[in-house]
Amino acid sequence: MTDTADKTALRDAATVIVVRDGEVAPRVLMGQRGAKAAFMPNKFVFPGGAVDAEDAQIPLAATLSTTCRTRLDEGAKAGISNALAAAAIRELWEETGQILGRPGLWPGNPPPDWQGFAATGHVPDARALQFVFRAITPPGRPRRFDARFFLLRAEALITDPDHFDDACDELSHLQWIPLEEVRHFDLPFITEVVLAEVAARLHDTNPPDSVPFFRNDDEESLFLRLRGRAPSSAE
Repeated sequence: MTDTADKTALRDAATVIVVRDGEVAPRVLMGQRGAKAAFMPNKFVFPGGAVDAEDAQIPLAATLSTTCRTRLDEGAKAGISNALAAAAIRELWEETGQILGRPGLWPGNPPPDWQGFAATGHVPDARALQFVFRAITPPGRPRRFDARFFLLRAEALITDPDHFDDACDELSHLQWIPLEEVRHFDLPFITEVVLAEVAARLHDTNPPDSVPFFRNDDEESLFLRLRGRAPSSAE
């Protein structure tokens, strides 16, 4: 069957910024995209990717905090927060082999993209994810995403943070990069912006009061703040 999907259509996506040793010598988990990748070839990126249709139905052992859910729902499809959290956990597993979850049994058969995760004997647990940034890819790119970035402290992982044997081959050179050195790597522009936000939040374990939103569309680029409320007609 011919794939007629519009690859340039805007898709919801989730990205996970895993931070380790945040109190003393912070490092972030990143990998390099392939040279032939249609989106950001050769760039060092955080694990992440597009939301799958099945992600909205995934049972979460624990959901995001109420604060994070209300920030995610602002200016977005109602009830999207669980799908984004599930996608973040799935992409983290697929691209790094790291598990964010708790031991448990799945009700029924998991979707194909979740069978590897389920086979480990865990169900996804989103309570440690913090929504910290949102960005929309500018028009004209070969792929466009409405990406939500989640901060995750490595101690919430139930796997060995140095073990990447279960990762797929989408990202190469998986490694923990010192925060003070990461800008020497080949990074997308938006990643540099997000890293500045992460650095400012290293010593705050609470969800942010407002979330930066870098919005790009055909008319303009805006840097907004999400505060978990519906915009008024005057905005």
